[in-house]
Amino acid sequence: MTNRHGVGAALLGAALLAATASCAQGEEGGGRTPPPLPAASDAAGATASATASVAAGATPGGGETNPTPAAPRTLVTGLTVPWAIAFLPGGDALVTERESARLLRVTPRGQVHEVAVIEGVSASGEGGLLGVAVSPRYAADHFVFVYFTAGNDNRIVRYRYDGRLSDRRVLVSGIPKGAIHNGGRLAFGPDGYLYASTGETGERGMAQDKKSLGGKILRMTADGRPAPDNPFGTLVWTYGHRNVQGMAWDDRGHMYATEFGQNTYDEINLIEKGHNYGWPEVEGVGGRPGYTDPLLTWSTAEASPSGLAYARGALWAAALRGERLWRVPVDGSGRAGRPAALYTGEYGRLRAVAVAPDGTLWVGTSNKDGRGSPRDGDDRILVVRPSS
Repeated sequence: MTNRHGVGAALLGAALLAATASCAQGEEGGGRTPPPLPAASDAAGATASATASVAAGATPGGGETNPTPAAPRTLVTGLTVPWAIAFLPGGDALVTERESARLLRVTPRGQVHEVAVIEGVSASGEGGLLGVAVSPRYAADHFVFVYFTAGNDNRIVRYRYDGRLSDRRVLVSGIPKGAIHNGGRLAFGPDGYLYASTGETGERGMAQDKKSLGGKILRMTADGRPAPDNPFGTLVWTYGHRNVQGMAWDDRGHMYATEFGQNTYDEINLIEKGHNYGWPEVEGVGGRPGYTDPLLTWSTAEASPSGLAYARGALWAAALRGERLWRVPVDGSGRAGRPAALYTGEYGRLRAVAVAPDGTLWVGTSNKDGRGSPRDGDDRILVVRPSS
């Protein structure tokens, strides 16, 4: 099995009990009753404060050397399931709302303008208007990209944006859709290509089928064609995924993704070209040849990790069921250190997280998605100034 970054080592602490029930309500927090996770220990044998587990030998993080950021500032209130955030060059952000299919423009001062209601969105279950990405060449091409659930599939559509949307072009269609596990994250990598995460819609076998677009991370040009050095000559970059909803790159170009587990382990994975991440044959660390183990796992009660960003030497993962923001330090080789849970229970379900041009994190709540408990002003976008 792949073990170049220590991910094949035994997890710290005792193993979790075997799962006894399927994820009937999907990945976002319903229907899962995982057993408690034993306390994890770092490589020196000290008990970790966070209950996520990392591979043995990882450099511990958190604690006194990683102070908790100040309380977030509320930027925007009154949204409904903001799913993704992507920044324009001037500092404004494009924000998707899953159920309303609205694409919003939000300024750093908290002004909200409706750009459009995206045509063709069929919002039901965990589907709807999902990811959004802005071209790295936006100053020249003015392209923005959205991922959404349509009547018969999930698809990726490109627009030209000059204050309004025009020149609509469907780049990828036929991505499997379902009531659950639609994937949906879009992001440009440092290589200039567009990456998209897809889910296996509850049909577990498609994650291992390299001919299917479900349960994958896809990589493509701005025209929707397979990137030139993709491993299988198709859009597929990696496979064996259950439902990836967060992607990020560090300063050295390492790619990471959050992944929903079923009953026991949620994950952060180090993503490498052509690798098989195991689902449905493996959940969490399996130590089996041919499958790449995760960098880090959580109990499902503490995570249901969605959006992911990288800032100031750490990954920042938004947790839905876990109702917290996880800070996970990573080193220059891509190894994960000890996680720290921030703002647990203070803002409810957290879904979107993105790094703004000024270095702050914009974090979106998801308390109106049918699984949360809306509070006065929900849903909202919070601004966090990350600590180093």
